[in-house]
Amino acid sequence: MTINKFQGKTEQEAVEKARKEMGQNAVIMNVRQIKPRGFLAGLKGPTYEVTAAIEEREQYRDPVPALKTPLKMHDNISVAADEAISLPPLKAPAAGNVPAAAPATAPQARKPLIKEQPETEDSAELKGRIENLQKLLEEKLPQAEKPKSQEPNAPIEAADRKNAQSEEFRFLKTVYGILLENEVDEKYVNEILDDVEKVARHGNGVDLILSNIYQKMILKFGTPKTIEFTGKKPKVVFFIGPTGVGKTTTIAKVASAMKMDHEKKVAFLTADTYRIAATEQLRTYANILDAPLTVIYSPQEMNDAIERVKAYDLVLVDTAGFSHKSDAQREDTRALIESLDPKYEREIYLVLSATTKYKDLLEIVDIYHEMTAYKLIFTKLDETSTYGNLLNVKLYSGADISYVTMGQNVPDDIEVFHTQRIVKQLLGGK
Repeated sequence: MTINKFQGKTEQEAVEKARKEMGQNAVIMNVRQIKPRGFLAGLKGPTYEVTAAIEEREQYRDPVPALKTPLKMHDNISVAADEAISLPPLKAPAAGNVPAAAPATAPQARKPLIKEQPETEDSAELKGRIENLQKLLEEKLPQAEKPKSQEPNAPIEAADRKNAQSEEFRFLKTVYGILLENEVDEKYVNEILDDVEKVARHGNGVDLILSNIYQKMILKFGTPKTIEFTGKKPKVVFFIGPTGVGKTTTIAKVASAMKMDHEKKVAFLTADTYRIAATEQLRTYANILDAPLTVIYSPQEMNDAIERVKAYDLVLVDTAGFSHKSDAQREDTRALIESLDPKYEREIYLVLSATTKYKDLLEIVDIYHEMTAYKLIFTKLDETSTYGNLLNVKLYSGADISYVTMGQNVPDDIEVFHTQRIVKQLLGGK
């Protein structure tokens, strides 16, 4: 991966510099405010430093041999930088080894990969943030076998190197097992471990391996893409998905957040006339939020309904849930989306339940992909203990995960997808 830092007078200016140089696919790893120092500090404003990363595309190779033999190595794997964490290394890395830094687990904050430096107060704090994860993995890691006694003239360095390789191999197997337990698809587990194989093969120790896996998984999830406003009114946002995933409740949560936290004028539109209860539920939320609600019965009514609320910032459209095997209902939803006048900005969110079986999720995202492009919202995270399907669906569909919900409370039980927290949980952390 390639990692660079950019500075600007504002956060937006620094981010724009990063996107311009590294491309729109760059992941913003960290945003830091730099306060001026010195005698004239009070006369100067703060600046912002953005750390951005982009993962280099590599030819896929089957990584299974990496877990079967400690002698396998792929020459074409490139790891430009890694992060250090606080597990004690099995042996000191040789001079010129891969540079390192530590990840942060604070909400929406990511620390960059930087060259190894003497530990400071800040770096010590960062290392402590993933201490729980490290301890858990240490507990799961099988105890290393005691080395057999060496003859007086035996090459001690070679023995140490062999023991280190054995420890790293067991660690990879442990991480492999943890990810599978969290229901990450085996092919994606293999891809992740294949990416870090070169790090493991060079005897860098389990701390550096864990750091590399952590960063790779964050990059694979990418940056959440949420509802954005350009000033053009109204923005029309469709919520699509199967029956029973919680679309209507999710719409109410989004509406509440947009009105209370962002002071946006919100209107509701529902085409879910199959379930009377759904319309009444949305009407209740609309009354509480003092927001207009329009029920439409055909795609031809769409634009007229939106025209009546054209002064509003946001129109949230509830669509009928249906079985992904129902061709007729699928075509109704497609016709509804395509009926929207191009003069309106639109976004589409596919709402999925985190409790749905993996095989069914793949069928669902395929069906909806044939209909339209979308971003993802996962619901019911409170009803499952494994989050592997979030990574599986993200990598399978290529769609961005935007929001997650974890309960029925409106508006509290919704948040922007927290990449670091989910990665930590997938690796066995809390």
